[in-house]
Amino acid sequence: MSTSVEQEDALVTSTDPLHPANLISELCASFYRLGWVTGTGGGICIRTDDKVYIAPSGVQKERIQPSHIFVLPYPQAEPSPHTDRIFLRRPKLNLKESACTPLFWNAFTIRNAGSCIHTHSQNAVMATLLWEKEKMFRISHQMIKGVRIGGNGRTLSYLDTLEVPIIDNTPNEEDLKDSMKEAMEKYPSAAGILVLRHGIYVWGDDWQKAKTQTECLDYLLEIGVKMKLAGLPTVLNE
Repeated sequence: MSTSVEQEDALVTSTDPLHPANLISELCASFYRLGWVTGTGGGICIRTDDKVYIAPSGVQKERIQPSHIFVLPYPQAEPSPHTDRIFLRRPKLNLKESACTPLFWNAFTIRNAGSCIHTHSQNAVMATLLWEKEKMFRISHQMIKGVRIGGNGRTLSYLDTLEVPIIDNTPNEEDLKDSMKEAMEKYPSAAGILVLRHGIYVWGDDWQKAKTQTECLDYLLEIGVKMKLAGLPTVLNE
């Protein structure tokens, strides 16, 4: 008969490369090479039916192993000052779940997302600085066709204008939860949320869509920054 520890470890042990624990390890290494999660920053989560798989916080993202992954049941009540989140599995190492966890939960509860990605992309940071007064990054460009309205609606067309809200940063990641929630509710068409001088949160129905949209948004942020600095309009017919 297997022990409780063995049962917990079975949640992150699989030879299937598409198992969430294996995917998170692979994707974190890929995002590291893109410069999105260097210095232990950034994170990713994947939700499958009644379970959420989350990377640990404060670790070298390119070296994450499946055994480092946290598993939580979904749904579950929001933790209070006197209660903690419920975990189905914690790593044996002395690791802490991603500081992004409350923000990932926003994507689950508000957008019914299956995955959420947080990057510290320099393109995202530069965009927040150049559009700081407007509190909204706006662009019209071919690549917006890879972005979905609200993150999981229909795809945008070439003639649409992409808008990504910018919220102020906070000293602690988890303190962004309420302002992110407010922005998501105020701008239901937004497929991501930019954080001033910090990075971006992007979500999707599953990890593939979240990854695709993160890649497309990063491209759009990069080209938008270059256009802005070159004095070119980023929105058609304005």
